[in-house]
Formats: sequence, structure tokens, C-alpha cells
Amino acid sequence: MQLANVVLRPVLAICFALNITCSGVLAQVQAPAKDFEPQIGQRGKDVIWVPTPQALVDRMMDMAKVTPQDYVIDLGSGDGRTVITAAKLGAKALGIEYNPDMVELSKRNAIKEGLGGKANFVQGDIFQSDFSQATVVTMFLLSQLNLKLRPILLDMKPGTRVVSNTFDMGDWQADQIVEATGECTSYCRAYLWIIPAKVDGTWQMGQSELTLEQTYQMVKGTLKTGNVIAPIMDGRLAADRITFTAGGTRYAGVVRGTAMDGTAGGGTAWQATRR
Repeated sequence: MQLANVVLRPVLAICFALNITCSGVLAQVQAPAKDFEPQIGQRGKDVIWVPTPQALVDRMMDMAKVTPQDYVIDLGSGDGRTVITAAKLGAKALGIEYNPDMVELSKRNAIKEGLGGKANFVQGDIFQSDFSQATVVTMFLLSQLNLKLRPILLDMKPGTRVVSNTFDMGDWQADQIVEATGECTSYCRAYLWIIPAKVDGTWQMGQSELTLEQTYQMVKGTLKTGNVIAPIMDGRLAADRITFTAGGTRYAGVVRGTAMDGTAGGGTAWQATRR
């Protein structure tokens, strides 16, 4: 016997006995619950929802070089497609989404893809959430929200990759920009930033004094040896790796907190410690 009949027969009996109309009750009993279906343009806490084209999601994963060793966190994860794509690549993946209906939708989508437990979702405010353990951060937010997140992102571990759909980070120049083609017809540009180590300040480099001024991944300053002061040219950080030219010599090294070391010119070793 079907469950509907078990419920409806007593209801009908009551209706007939009392000679009343129970059509509204019957309609509620008979109507099956519908799963939430998102609508493009629906309002969220900070932005309206527009899905990222899958072609661009794939390019974003390529830009970030996502591997099974990564922990990908998507800020404002929507229907979960970015998190699910990262999980398909073997990465640990988490979506933070404010709308609880979207969170449940994402969980259902993950289960349909056979990724329940691998692609995870939580309800939360991205500005109140801790995503500091991520190695890759993805997002599709507005520029003003990116700027609000920028200081938080810059405090993350050097080498963390940040990928944004369409919207940039103001004067923080992207390390890479790509365009998705093919089936992607709107919102097809992505930006990549690699979190740089922090080197701003004065360093003792042997008998020389290295003074660095850092603006995101760009570096300038001086190298002072005795009375000779050489300006820093072409200074740049890529995660914890630093390169610059001073006095006609090219330096390359690795930043290790309060110390740096590397090679210069034809292979001469150099070291520096923060003063």
C-alpha cells in the first residue's frame, strides 16, 4: 500500500463526516517536496549568484596547478562546481557558502558526482571564516570584496595561489591572466596571484646592507657596500623565491623567514639576515 493512500484515507473520511472541503489539505498531503533550484541573479549576502562557466573553472584549476597535495577552498561556493572540480583532481576541497540552500544543493551535486565526503561544504560568512590552511583559494566576488579580502590573503603562507573569476585586486598586479574559450561566452577571464614572502626592511648581507621596499610581489631598494650604493633593479618575488639585480650582478635566492640565501652572478653564494 502506498504511503499517500495511508495518509489520504483518514483525511477523506474526516472530510466526508464533517461535510467540509479539504482540498487544501489534500493538496498539501499530495504535493511532493521539491529540491531547491537556484536562479541566476538571485541575491546573496554580498553578491548575486551567477555560476562560473565550467570552461573557466577548468582553466582556474590549470592556472593554480591543482594537485592531490592541495587544499582548495572556494569562497562563496554557490552550486559547488569549483569545489567538485578540485575534488575530481584529487585535491582536498571545501566550499564556504552563506546561503544554506546552496550548501545543501552543493552537497547533493557532490553526491551525484560520487564525491560525497571528498567535496565538502559549510555554511558561513567568508569574512568570518578561517581559510588560512588553504594552498589554493578560489572566488567569484566583486572587486570591492576582493580588496576587503586582500590583506587577509597577503598574510597567508607564501606560495598560496589565489584565483579570481573576472574581478581583480586593484593595484595588486596579477601574476597571470587567462581567458577561457570554446563554450565560455561570459565571465571568461581569470586572474592568478601567488602570495609572496615578506621581505620589506633592512638585511645584513655579509659586509653589505641590503634595504628592500616591497609592493606585493615587486621589490626595489638599495645594496650598500662601503660608500657604494647600488639601486635594486628588476626585483621580484615568486612565493618564497626572490630575484634582483644590483651593481650589474643578478641575485637569486630563497626567503626563509628572517633569512635569505642563494647565488649571485656566476654561482657565488650569498646569505642575508633581517636586521
